[in-house]
Amino acid sequence: MRLKHITIMIIAVLLATTGFGQKLSVGEAAPDFSLKDAMGKSHNLREYRGNYVVLEWVNYDCPFVKKHYDSGKMQALQSTYTEQGVVWLSINSSAPGKEGNFKPNEIMRRAKAHGAAFSAYLIDSDGQVGHSYAARTTPHIFIIDPQGQLVYAGGADNVRSTKVEDIPRAKNFISLALDQALAGQPITNSISKPYGCSVKY
Repeated sequence: MRLKHITIMIIAVLLATTGFGQKLSVGEAAPDFSLKDAMGKSHNLREYRGNYVVLEWVNYDCPFVKKHYDSGKMQALQSTYTEQGVVWLSINSSAPGKEGNFKPNEIMRRAKAHGAAFSAYLIDSDGQVGHSYAARTTPHIFIIDPQGQLVYAGGADNVRSTKVEDIPRAKNFISLALDQALAGQPITNSISKPYGCSVKY
C-alpha cells in the first residue's frame, strides 16, 4: 500500500513538472506537437505556420459530438473553412480501451459515414497533447493564428445540449471567430466555456 501511495505521488509530481493541466491562455503561443493521423502520417503543428489552425477534440461516441455531426454542422464548418485555407485537425485523446479510441479502419469508416471534411484526424492515445492544451471535453475547440498564437479556446457554441434541433438557435463560436479572424478583425468571443463529454484520458 505504501508503494502505491509513493507511486501516485511521483506521478502527480511528473504531471506538475511537465505542465499537464496548466491553464493555456488566449494570446499565448500554442504548444507545439507532433501526432500521427489514422493513416500513420505524422503532423507537426509548426508545419502549418502561416495558416489558421482549428483543433477539434472529438469522440464520435459522445452524444454532444453526435449532435454536431448528425446535424451536419461540424462537417459544414470543416468544408467552409478548409476551402479558405484553414487547417482543421480533429484530435482524439481517448486512451486505449476507453470510449472513442478506435482502430484506424474504424476511424476512417466513421469519418466517411459522417462526411467529415477535416484536414487530418490525429491520434493522441497517451493524452500528452490533450493535457498540454488542457482539453476537457468533446468537443473542445482551439483556434491558432498564422503566427502560432492561440486566439480562441472554448466550446463549439453556446447551447449546452445534445439535441440536433438546438443547432439553428445556437451562436456558433467557431464560425464567429474564424470569420472575424479571416477578415482581419478582433475576435469578440475569444474564450467560452466548453461543454460535452469528458475527454477519456
